Formats: sequence, structure tokens, C-alpha cells
Amino acid sequence: MPRPIRVVIVDDSALMREMLKDILTHEAGMEVAGVARDAFEAREVIKATNPDVITLDVEMPKMDGLSFLEKIMTLRPTPVIMVSSLTSEGSDAAIRALELGAVDCVAKPGGSDGQGFEATAMELVSKIRVAATARLTMRRPAAAHGVLPTPRRAGSGKRLIAIGASTGGVERIRDVLAAMPADCPPIVVTQHMGPSYVPSFAARLDRLSAPTVRVAAHGDRPAQGLVLIAPGDRHLAIIRDTAGFVCHIQDTPPVSGHRPSVDVLFASVAKAAGSNAVGVILSGMGRDGAIGMKAMQEAGAFTIGEQESSCVVYGMPRAAREAGAVAVELPLAQIPAEMLRAFDAVGERPRTAPT
Repeated sequence: MPRPIRVVIVDDSALMREMLKDILTHEAGMEVAGVARDAFEAREVIKATNPDVITLDVEMPKMDGLSFLEKIMTLRPTPVIMVSSLTSEGSDAAIRALELGAVDCVAKPGGSDGQGFEATAMELVSKIRVAATARLTMRRPAAAHGVLPTPRRAGSGKRLIAIGASTGGVERIRDVLAAMPADCPPIVVTQHMGPSYVPSFAARLDRLSAPTVRVAAHGDRPAQGLVLIAPGDRHLAIIRDTAGFVCHIQDTPPVSGHRPSVDVLFASVAKAAGSNAVGVILSGMGRDGAIGMKAMQEAGAFTIGEQESSCVVYGMPRAAREAGAVAVELPLAQIPAEMLRAFDAVGERPRTAPT
């Protein structure tokens, strides 16, 4: 039998600690390694038990959960699921937690009697299982290499960069965009994310990076200095008309288990842009993006996958590589520069064979 996933619960509410403990104790393949009511108590419990996953509240005495999360990711990287009323979908706290390295967030149910908690139990358990597979490294400062120079052909209007990500993608997309110049090439992004998260995510990226970042709307045109993020509950696809690229927002069913789907974005870019595109697949669970990236590669686009060494979850990049869809695999720190270099070169040379 495989070893159970060992979880430490950190929450200042005795009721919530008991509710979480009850859920996880009765879940096959999981055990509660310890509980703590604040960050200082949690530090000792984590040292003593070396858990696989930590659930962490935001509002706690002595030290708030986000400050403690930052310390965990700096000193002892461990997969963390935020469980808090302050990390409800769309909240700034949720986006900040994901940027700091939390694998995911679950909102506490309303009501002092805990009614409705059963509805979130399955979600919590599922996210803990994903978190247990995460591979974390010491947290590094964002944009450590500074803003990159503008590519020669950034304003051509005939070229496009498409990025796809899932688990771990919030931090990675932030780091990639932080390296982009204000007049960067047109960039379109699909990140697996709930619909309430996306506006806060885009607004925060807009504040933290030089290009303009916003949620894609139907009819938007990708442009120099503009990054468009897929809405959280609909697919983002790119078509081409006589004036150039156009965003189509689609309410069609999930593809590869997701809506928005990276496969939808990449396949549409393969059709609309052909060899005049760069595709980038970052950290994520599952296989979404592999089929679409293969279509891009076959259309002559240059394709980049994140290397396992820097991924939180090496699922989507692995699937793309195994499909023969990745021209080059790189650690995250090298991807922004390679992305811009490839953007200048696409459409001018033979397709690069996958390695």
C-alpha cells in the first residue's frame, strides 16, 4: 500500500480544525499528521512531522497566513492549500497566496454551524491530492533578470505568442510577464482558473508588469503591448480576418476536461497564425495543451515547454513533450528570453524538430 498523504492543519478556529480533521481522517489515503492554531505553533508541528501538504488559514493571531506562507516557501517549501474565508474566488488574498506559491485555495463555508462544508469537502480532498504531487523549490524574487528588450518584430501584427498553464501557473505567468517590455509582442493566455479569480488575476498582473493586461472579451484584437487572459468559464480562441487576429470567446463544452482549455487556444492559434506563432506550456496537472501544441508545432510554430526542474506539477509540459510537440524545454528563468527570441524568428526558418 502507498504511504498516506500526511497533512498538517493550521487554523485558529477550533471548530474548523475539527471539521477539517474529520474530513481528512475519513478519507482513504490521507492522515492528519498534526494541527496548529497559529504560525508559531505550526512551525514546530511542521518541523516535527514533515508533512506532505499543509492547509493554512489567512486570519490568525501573531502572524497572518500569507506572511507565514511566504516564510514556508522561502525556508521550507511545502505544498500549501489555503482554506480561508479571505481566499474565496476572486479575492486579492487568493491571488496573492497563489503568487506566493500556494498550490490552490478553498473558501471556508459561510455560517457558524459549518453548514455547507460537505459541499467543499470533495474539492478540498481533490486539491490536497494534487498538492501532494507538487514539486516545490525555494522561492525566488519575481523578474530577477529585469525587463527584456523589445523584439524587432513586436509590432508586425502578423505574429502571436500563446501561453497555457494550470497548477503553479499564476506565479509563472507573473514572472514571465514581469520580464516583458511595455511594447511586447501580442500575448494570449489560458490559465486554468475559476471565473471569479480571473479579473483580480488580470488586474494584479496589469499592476505588476509593464504591458497592459486584461481579461479577453469577444472581438478583442491582440496587439503590441497587450496581454489578453482567457475568462475563467469560457474558452479563448483566436481567428484571423482581413484586419488581423481576433479573440473569439466560446461557451462550448469543456475540452480536455477544462473550460477554458489550453488545447482550444493552441489549436486555434495553429490555424490562425500557422508558422507565425510561439507556443509556451507551463506548469500544470493533466494533459490539456498537448494536442493543441502538437497542432502548433505541425503548423510551423516554435514551441517551448517548461522543464521539470522548475515545474510545480510536470504534467502538461510532460504530456506535450511526449506528444512530440515541444521544440525546446527550458527552466522557467530562461523562458521569457527564448520566447522573445523565437518570436522574432518564427516564419523565417524551417520548423524546428522536437527533441
